[in-house]
Amino acid sequence: MKRRSGPLPRRAAIAIAATLTLPLTVPVVADAQLGDKTLRKGDSGSEVKALQRGLNKAGYKTDTDGEFGAHTVKRVRAFEGNEQLRVDGKVTPSDAQKLESATERGKNGEEELPTGGATPDKQEKAQTQPGEKGSVGPDGFAVAPAGAPPEVKEAIAAGNEIAKKPYRYGGGHAKLIDSGYDCSGSISYALRKPGIMKSTLASGAMTRFGESGAGKWITLYANSGHAYMVIAGLRFDTSARKREGTRWSDTPRTTRGYTARHPEGF
Repeated sequence: MKRRSGPLPRRAAIAIAATLTLPLTVPVVADAQLGDKTLRKGDSGSEVKALQRGLNKAGYKTDTDGEFGAHTVKRVRAFEGNEQLRVDGKVTPSDAQKLESATERGKNGEEELPTGGATPDKQEKAQTQPGEKGSVGPDGFAVAPAGAPPEVKEAIAAGNEIAKKPYRYGGGHAKLIDSGYDCSGSISYALRKPGIMKSTLASGAMTRFGESGAGKWITLYANSGHAYMVIAGLRFDTSARKREGTRWSDTPRTTRGYTARHPEGF
């Protein structure tokens, strides 16, 4: 078969010209979103800024400079501990979803603790004493030291509210205001009121809460089966209640087999 030479037929030429003049379709690349990939220390950019904004909305104050530095790592680790996530300072896509839920709750979105009126009984429980160490009164309630930060005093007052409540396995986890509290539920109740803890944690999760080691004002001692707290030199422990009728004790107990953690800044 011979190839046709010469000009193309008019119809074919028009079709080719139309094809050549069609606008090119350039694929649109969407901006990266928080949750598209795992973020870690050293990362920067809009995704990190979105992470930092989310942390702020959830109550973990941090700079929104778009740099995943040491300060942001600390806030991420605090968030992970409170949400019972793996505490590694990295934000996986599933962590980002958890953070989104936390931002919807907001800083004050947790269940409110009842305050009520200042009855004489509550006024007595809220009294302080000089110095930086608390004491247990003859009534079984703790007396906060005047030199403690306001959050520590508030946590002690919250602990007094449930100091003589009965022990109940799982108490304080399904609902914050409960008829009885177990070991971790008791600690969670005391620390949630001043905002030191954002949600109720089980004892195993408390081994990853906050920062490692003993704190100046508050130390949690936890393992997979039990947890107790030392606050302003006083032990807050359900095992003390079994013997003394109150969770408060000024007698220390062994720390062997426990992981020591403390809230950042305390």
